Amino acid sequence: MNSRLQSRPESEPSDTAVRSTAWLLIAVLLVAANLRGGITSLGALLDGLDGLSAGTRAFLTSLPVLCFAVVGATGMTLARRLGVHRGIGVALGLLVAGLLVRVMGDPWLLLVGTFVGCGGIALANVLLPAVVKEGFPDRVGTVTGAYSAVMSLGSAIAAGVTVPIAHAAGSWRIGLGVWALLALLALLVWVPHLRDHGYHRGGRPRVSLWREPVAWAVTLVFGTQSLFAYVVMSWLPSMYADAGFDHATAGLLLAVSILVGVPVFFLAPSFAIRASSQGHLVAVLTALLAIGFAGLWLAPVMGAWLWAVLIGVGCAVFPVALTLFSIRTATTAGTAALSSMAQSIGYLLAAGGPFVVGLLRESTGSWSLPIVLLLGLAVVQVCAGYVAGRPVVIGNPAEG
Repeated sequence: MNSRLQSRPESEPSDTAVRSTAWLLIAVLLVAANLRGGITSLGALLDGLDGLSAGTRAFLTSLPVLCFAVVGATGMTLARRLGVHRGIGVALGLLVAGLLVRVMGDPWLLLVGTFVGCGGIALANVLLPAVVKEGFPDRVGTVTGAYSAVMSLGSAIAAGVTVPIAHAAGSWRIGLGVWALLALLALLVWVPHLRDHGYHRGGRPRVSLWREPVAWAVTLVFGTQSLFAYVVMSWLPSMYADAGFDHATAGLLLAVSILVGVPVFFLAPSFAIRASSQGHLVAVLTALLAIGFAGLWLAPVMGAWLWAVLIGVGCAVFPVALTLFSIRTATTAGTAALSSMAQSIGYLLAAGGPFVVGLLRESTGSWSLPIVLLLGLAVVQVCAGYVAGRPVVIGNPAEG
């Protein structure tokens, strides 16, 4: 009896800690569910919006990735001043505001709202790996895989249901505005975590990674995989349409490519955590991606569904890159710094990808040269992956 009574005080904090961790996981997954839906929902409705010039439509398609690059660069500063948890709160507040503003009326409000909302997504993109590093130090791979899969699934769902919602409601504003409710839910669930300042509670460590070859390799991996992802989202249906598929089938092949990646996104970070070096994993996934693009070039009709699957699986370099932010750094501050560096520079690199691919396609009248360029970038990604995958730890805090 006495031993049972003595053990109870020890078990209660443990139970509280488990509940707290579970609620943080739910909050992280809700944040992740909002990190692409606001973008893909707009893309799904863009052709049906009246009053927008061709230039405005083109600018709206490139605005998110440019915003990720520019605003993402401020993520480390925000984390150092407020902490990663409060930084996520600010990001969600911007996302809710942006999603509401963009449905209020004039085209300029659509642009402003999209910029503000994507700014919130950019900050959350940078800070979420640091939250995972701090809140789940022994489960970085599992939690990174879970939130990457949720992010991908949320992207696919938003792309698929926004148009039916708009048609059912008779208004594109409702089709887009409904995603503000999901962002608001994430913000409300995140409110209890605003009390946690994050990694700077014992000071404000500054981390410099600009002279670290491994940090630049991680940045290059993130940039090339982002470029591949945006090329796939922008041009994969067109590649299939040019091969003779109708637009509905081409869109379905893109959806298959996205959805088949969801379970792989979940599993890949766990493989990355268990591996002594992540270079082989990056190489295998990149090889599958390259085979998919080569197949599209050489036999687009015969192996259409196989190429879509291989490209979707190969895009799982994304969650592996997110995992590298945590396992290559010793502290939460280091994770935030590497995430900010890799995402700001990486998305800036990725922003030109769809434009260059489209320009090459337009000037040559063929997908051959664009795909050759992508295959060359796959080689670069493999080489960078072996450097980024070296089992070293970088980013120790510096004084100042």
